[in-house]
Amino acid sequence: MKQDIPTTKDRILNAANSLFYGEGIRAVSVDAIAEKAGITKRTLYYHFKSKDELVTGYLASRDQPNLKIFAKWFEETEGDLSDKIEAIFINLAKNSRHPKWKGCGFLRTAAELANMPGHPAIKIGAAHKKKFEAWLAEQFTETSIKHPNQLARHIILIMDGAFSTMLIHRDPSYIEAAGDAAKNMVLAALNKT
Repeated sequence: MKQDIPTTKDRILNAANSLFYGEGIRAVSVDAIAEKAGITKRTLYYHFKSKDELVTGYLASRDQPNLKIFAKWFEETEGDLSDKIEAIFINLAKNSRHPKWKGCGFLRTAAELANMPGHPAIKIGAAHKKKFEAWLAEQFTETSIKHPNQLARHIILIMDGAFSTMLIHRDPSYIEAAGDAAKNMVLAALNKT
């Protein structure tokens, strides 16, 4: 069976994912990424014209895998809609207990680039958050919840607030509490329909 060999671009993105997520965007040089990828800096610049383009590529590479894992956790959970929403938070809490967990890469990047609101990576992060919000709203629409978009936005606010609080306190119980709040919000919305 043929094994997939990562392309040079994939190796660069894998190195960027590891270093940018682990250490932060500003702390990591292009030289460090090229070294980790096992290539020259010139080769890196052939694939990504600038560090800004590489940061944007890094976030874009995290978009679909993150959305797919949320959907997987949702689908694999037994119970009603409120249980499925809570499961996303429970799984995030489990992941946050890993020593390499550094929070939401999209939020951390936005914080590092706060003085550059037009940066392409900020746009990728915003689009990612909007996709997840739209996916939540779709789940709520399928159960005839009134105001599905509003509920989805509330869940996003709770989640991102929990991510921020967990970074400060390093305590996964905050996202578990956020999951409980999200579950109760969904239950309340289901009871009103």
